Amino acid sequence: MSRHLLSAADLTREDALLVLDTAEEMALVEERTVKKLPTLRGRTVVNLFFEDSTRTRTSFELAAKRLSADVINFSAKGSSVSKGETLKDTALTLEAMGADAIVIRHAWSGAPVNLARWVHGSVVNAGDGTHEHPTQALLDAFTMRRRLGRVEGLKVTIVGDVLHSRVARSNVLLLSTLGADVTLVAPPTLLPVGVESWPAQVSYDLDAVLAKSDVVMMLRVQRERMGAAYFPSQREYARRYGLDVRRASALHDDAVVMHPGPMVRGMEIAPEVADGVRSTIVEQVRNGVSVRMAVLYLLLGGASPAIGGDA
Repeated sequence: MSRHLLSAADLTREDALLVLDTAEEMALVEERTVKKLPTLRGRTVVNLFFEDSTRTRTSFELAAKRLSADVINFSAKGSSVSKGETLKDTALTLEAMGADAIVIRHAWSGAPVNLARWVHGSVVNAGDGTHEHPTQALLDAFTMRRRLGRVEGLKVTIVGDVLHSRVARSNVLLLSTLGADVTLVAPPTLLPVGVESWPAQVSYDLDAVLAKSDVVMMLRVQRERMGAAYFPSQREYARRYGLDVRRASALHDDAVVMHPGPMVRGMEIAPEVADGVRSTIVEQVRNGVSVRMAVLYLLLGGASPAIGGDA
């Protein structure tokens, strides 16, 4: 792997499989009495979050701590950023403090790429604007492989607000690299310009693709990024693109349902489906820690064995 993880496009097939295989090793730490490895002892990981987050920030913090790294959580609220400090000045301050890795989430698409130009440590993109979220795609692929035994050849249907979804972009890139067959399903207003150039098929009819899907990934409708009406009403959206019990019954027996969270229950997905046996939503959260442990380990300490002894 390279020094940074800025985009799912940065990962070759070999890189992606290395992360997934390493995450399998990291998952074994869950079974230990002491859930900790000494691998990154003495390293400093900074969580630099300019957008609110619960799952991703906590997941990265737990991952770094389980690898024995020192962790600094930096929030834009109440910091020098709220006083007008630029991203570059913040980066240079963290650089001066000796950060070995910076995990960044930012509303600006492209912020991690710029950050990587200003610091010597590793930069991990934890979500930038509507651009990408590569570790989410990795944990989704890891979850698919654990539940279904493979990623290559799977028919994955991604449904909903593709236009504003960094999760969708990263998943399309990574899953195509790993050999999955991806179909995007959304109303025309929630598909980005140029989507026909993505390595995925496009459909406007959810019912038409469900029966042949191995994985159905529902996306959150990001109302906070919408400055206008992209669909008539929540009820109409749910009727056309929500995964209710009737639609879930059309899936074959082994098919699974995913959601990156947070969910809007009753609109994007019915509670019975979100909490049902097909759902991997809780598993995705759990697997996120193992995958982010793998990413931090490979970027910062990947020369030694991942699991060599207790802390």
